[in-house]
Amino acid sequence: MRKSLFLVVGTWSLLAAAPALAATYYVATTGTDTAVGSQAAPFGTLAKANSTAAAGDTIYVRGGTYYITSQVVLSKSGTSDANRTKIWAYPGETPVLDASRYVTSDAAVDVPVVLVTGSWMHLKGLEIGNAKVGASGDHSYSLLRTKSASNNTFELLNLHHGFGPGLFIDTGTGGNLILNCDSHDNYDAAGSQGDGQNGDGFGVHYQTTGPSTIIRGCRAWMDSDDGYDFIYQEVPITIEKSYAFHNGYGSSGNGNGFKIGSSGTGIRHIVQNNVAWSNKAAGFYANHSSGGNTWYNNTSYSNGTQYNMLAATFEADGRTIATDAVTLTGTKVHIMRNNVGFPNKNTNMTGVDSASNTWDLNITQAANDFISTSETGCTGPREADGSVPAVCTNLHLQAGSPLIDKGANVGLTYAGTAPDLGAFEFGMAGTGGTIGTGGATSVGGTFAAGGTQVVGGSSTTGGVSSSGGTRASGGSVAGLGGSALTTGGAGAAGGVTAVGGSVVTTTGGRPNAGGSAATGGAANAGTSVVATGGLATGGASSTIVTALSSGGAGGDTGSGALGGASFVSNSSSSSGNAGGCGCRVPGRRSTPARDMALLGLALMSLLGMRRGPHGRASHV
Repeated sequence: MRKSLFLVVGTWSLLAAAPALAATYYVATTGTDTAVGSQAAPFGTLAKANSTAAAGDTIYVRGGTYYITSQVVLSKSGTSDANRTKIWAYPGETPVLDASRYVTSDAAVDVPVVLVTGSWMHLKGLEIGNAKVGASGDHSYSLLRTKSASNNTFELLNLHHGFGPGLFIDTGTGGNLILNCDSHDNYDAAGSQGDGQNGDGFGVHYQTTGPSTIIRGCRAWMDSDDGYDFIYQEVPITIEKSYAFHNGYGSSGNGNGFKIGSSGTGIRHIVQNNVAWSNKAAGFYANHSSGGNTWYNNTSYSNGTQYNMLAATFEADGRTIATDAVTLTGTKVHIMRNNVGFPNKNTNMTGVDSASNTWDLNITQAANDFISTSETGCTGPREADGSVPAVCTNLHLQAGSPLIDKGANVGLTYAGTAPDLGAFEFGMAGTGGTIGTGGATSVGGTFAAGGTQVVGGSSTTGGVSSSGGTRASGGSVAGLGGSALTTGGAGAAGGVTAVGGSVVTTTGGRPNAGGSAATGGAANAGTSVVATGGLATGGASSTIVTALSSGGAGGDTGSGALGGASFVSNSSSSSGNAGGCGCRVPGRRSTPARDMALLGLALMSLLGMRRGPHGRASHV
């Protein structure tokens, strides 16, 4: 009988392969930057939390007002969608980053209040507002601006009363998601670019390569310039299920709801299921587009102009207009389907492939075609799923409306025999964003006088990390042919909950230590086992003893002492171990429950030795 060495799949080898747990930090108005950043001893500033965090960590910002006096830079990138660095409002609370005391370091350029330079980040539930109005002739500055950052998610942000744009995406390689955010009452009064000229709600600009950015379920209102502006953006954007109303004031503010362009290279944005009303200029504006855009199922009501499809050609620099008011042809034409203009008042409609819109169908709307033409409730707190308030029924179709079932199938979801015209399909839920990465959204806040969001901030499915939780029991152990084991209770930010020995992963969470141990526990024949020591419970160390294989039927392998008692783990069920192991190391016969319990204790013991106070590996 041939003898061979056999590697016991023991506790130590499983732990060595397990990924490091992300840390969770807290910021509170009662905290201090000399604290450790725990829930009991939080940091006092977001800047301190950012400098302490690493990729994939979570920063919870407690409710209250944080006065920003100089720029806050958020720089700690995550590494992927599954490992984002999160900066979230603490569940049920609203942190307000108040810029009323902010002092720009250079009044000649945009020095934003919050600058995001990190990628793969997720900001959620924060309120940023109340910027100090600059002196006459000062350059506007953004409340929140990214710079060369990509793949970020901005969710349930409330940006208001800024001296310039609310949210400005600047360069980067795209891949951003702006989800269920609000940007309103932004006004660069007497700014260097003109009175109100740069007070946009949302702007996405200057990207030249990479994936698209998506804007979904957002609201922009009472901004001095435009609700949304994509000038000099050279990668397509999809904007959907979003609102723009009452934009354009000050002597220089443009006042478009959706300003979709311009692009010198002729890229095509997708604009679908959006609604614009009471904007000073156009509800929907192509802004000298050189390549046309795709406009599906939008509703424009009582704007200066409903749809303005102005096109142009550009010089080689991509920014200087060569010829304005041109007629687009071929693949560059605008494509318009299922849009509502109420009334039908459009401009620059040459160079447009237009069909199944209210003006093509000669439908003249009346107020009673809609449930309401009032904006009552439309600036109120969001629903639990992040959508606009249910009481906001402005321009939703009324039963019997001549706009129902009159559209063309463009691939969007619809009810009835054909798509309806406009942003709201009769008989389906209204506009709202899909829940973003990281779990369910919360109410979003109520607006007090002046538009300040005072309640909300978003509780997430999975909740906060718990300490000292119980280990799962009754299940099998990963690495011995069974399922993963959790230790220490729920994980940070979403976490993993052990229920009756099974592993239940909550939305947006990440596994606890041990949750991603080796599948099946396959062993490497012919290799000696790691041994010894350090996995202590109650002062006694465990030892994993080398086992020798002797061929034959699968048997018991591996033994060690934990807390004074020896144990033997059974390897016969391990995948990849053809023929099993015929050897046995002296000791007690194993049971699955004992194996699981001992492995769990060893996991918790090692984590206690190797992790710092917030779950990060200590450097002792």
